[in-house]
Amino acid sequence: MKQHIALIQGHPDPEPSHFAHALATAYAEGAQGAGHDVQTLTVADMDFPLLRTKQAFEHEDPIPAIREAQAAIDKAGHLVIIYPLWLGDMPAVLKGFMEQVFRPGFAYRMDDAGGGRWHRHLKGKTARVVVTMGMPAAIYRWYFRAHSLKSLERNILKFVGIGPVRHSLIGQAEGLSASRRQAWLDRMRSLGRNAR
Repeated sequence: MKQHIALIQGHPDPEPSHFAHALATAYAEGAQGAGHDVQTLTVADMDFPLLRTKQAFEHEDPIPAIREAQAAIDKAGHLVIIYPLWLGDMPAVLKGFMEQVFRPGFAYRMDDAGGGRWHRHLKGKTARVVVTMGMPAAIYRWYFRAHSLKSLERNILKFVGIGPVRHSLIGQAEGLSASRRQAWLDRMRSLGRNAR
């Protein structure tokens, strides 16, 4: 069955030589080759302000680029988020993008201030998060307990109704052998074909 996929390329550097860009391209190629519709949102190419107040977060209208991203996410049945681990978390520009996109009104709302019914507007969507990192993935997963990935899953994606959320952790990304790089690219193409 054809899926609409929003692929969020969260690497803060638009330079296409980064492995995260190759992973996104491989996923999109696999998905499009299987007949899925893919819209790529490249965060590094967007110009948006950081939200600095509760008033801005809750009441200011998003700029056109953010509204377009919201429309792509709203249309999608599956989200793919790809980013490198920086200082133990997602890069700041990606976090700023998330704050702009997953606002009240679009992503969720409550009926009454503080005590009403909670509405998660993005229910029914699934997601895959792909994180590249310098450390071995096992260290991130077991020693650091994948804390930033769990925060993204619980505090943003599941908070607005997205689930299940699957993930791929790619450790020692800059030192991967050519064969390991190719294996990951093949894996991304396969995930894209299956919209997973």
